[in-house]
Amino acid sequence: MIIKKLQSDKEAPWDLLLSADPSKQLVQNYLDKGECYVAQQDSQIVGVIVVCPIDVHKLEIMNIAVTEDLHGQGIGKQLIRAVLEEAKEKGFHLVEVGTGNSSFDALRFYQKCGFRINSIDFDFFVRNYSEKIMENGIWCRDMVRLVYTFNT
Repeated sequence: MIIKKLQSDKEAPWDLLLSADPSKQLVQNYLDKGECYVAQQDSQIVGVIVVCPIDVHKLEIMNIAVTEDLHGQGIGKQLIRAVLEEAKEKGFHLVEVGTGNSSFDALRFYQKCGFRINSIDFDFFVRNYSEKIMENGIWCRDMVRLVYTFNT
């Protein structure tokens, strides 16, 4: 598995990015502000992660996705580890990520990667998406914010 930073958002794997966030405009906005990394296996892109600096201390994971038939093989964890290592090297103190209140698999995944629940942005998905998002039989309304803090 190779993790590499893309030099241009023109190389970004839109199919994967939009599988994690259905708003092309929001995805483009954070691609413009951040850095995009991909996981490659046998020259095929099988995972993607986009991160944006929030301030000099905080980095946010804006999007992460892995090819569906490769879920559970550790690709997402490798992407997270690569981002955490680079964030620490660059002097960031914490990395933040948000996911839906109904995204049980994502909540489990981030906590297994060392993130802790920090806050809830109530009605985030209601404010930012025109269509109602249903997941696991639950209306996805709120964003659960999680943080990974580096030991100093």
